[in-house]
Parts: sequence; structure tokens; C-alpha cells
Amino acid sequence: MRRKQAEFATDPVAFEAFYLRHVEGITRFLARRVDAPQMVADLVADVFLAVMESAHTYRQGRGSEVAWLYGVARNTLSAERRRSLRESQLTDRVSRRRPLDNDDIARLEERIDAEGPARRAFEAMADLPEGERAVLELIVLDQLTVTEAAGALGIRSGTAMVRLHRARRTLKELPFVMEGIGR
Repeated sequence: MRRKQAEFATDPVAFEAFYLRHVEGITRFLARRVDAPQMVADLVADVFLAVMESAHTYRQGRGSEVAWLYGVARNTLSAERRRSLRESQLTDRVSRRRPLDNDDIARLEERIDAEGPARRAFEAMADLPEGERAVLELIVLDQLTVTEAAGALGIRSGTAMVRLHRARRTLKELPFVMEGIGR
């Protein structure tokens, strides 16, 4: 029995529609986690390059495209952070990136400024265990459902619910974090 692939895996027009549906959400996801406009732009490009390279692995029966996409974005960001830790010279990193024009930088600076409250929430969540923090980030800050967050993290929905409950209990004194947890 052959598994059904997503249309965007083989159809350039469908991939473009997929990109247009999700580029803003992925840009927000990354702008919450990274405060350098050039890095946000590069990571958005890296996420969609990874999507193009791995689109054939997406199976509709295993979860929503949103959950799969956010999993790709998290993996891309994690890989970049590991690479940056190994990087010894800032000039080496900068030399491999295309320069942004002033309009690109202004748009990304606006996005980064708009995500300031979310970055403060990240700081408040820093003491949570990684699993609880990851679920909370995806649900509260990225507005994924519990099922989508579980898919992005490669865990069961029940596990995500338990982690969400624990995080809620720990952070009950932080109204900004608690606002979006009811999903």
C-alpha cells in the first residue's frame, strides 16, 4: 500500500501556496527566538529549503502540515544554534550571508520589536524543564493546538497535555504566559 504524499512535495505551484500560507507564521516563530534580522531572514530561508528537501517525508495521515512544518522549523533552529556554538568568529558567520537592504532590515527590526513581549515570556519560562517549555512555547507563543505541538515535538498528545499542565501549574503567576494556554 502506497502512502499519500502531500501535494506540495511534487507540485511547484502547491509548494508556492504552502510557502505563502506559512511564511508569516514561521517568520514570527523565528523572530520570537532570534533577535538579529539577518539571522531571522536566513533561518526562514533555511526552514523552507529544508521543507523542499524533505517534503517527500510528510504524510497527511501522521498529522497536520502545520505540526510537521513547525517540527522542521524547530529542527532547523536547533541545528543553527549548534552550528553557532561551534563557530568561533563572528566575521566568518557574517561573510557567508547575503547582506540585507535597508527595507529588509527595517521590516525585520519591526518584527523583532513586536515580538519583545514574547521574548520576555521566554525569559520567564527559562527555568522550566525543556519538554514543558517546548510545549508551552508552541501552544502559547506560536498558537499551535496541543495536537499540533505534540506532532512538532514528536510526542503523543497525552504527553503534551501532561507537560502543558505542569508548565501551567509552575507559571500560574505569569498572566502573559497564561493567556493563550486555554487552547
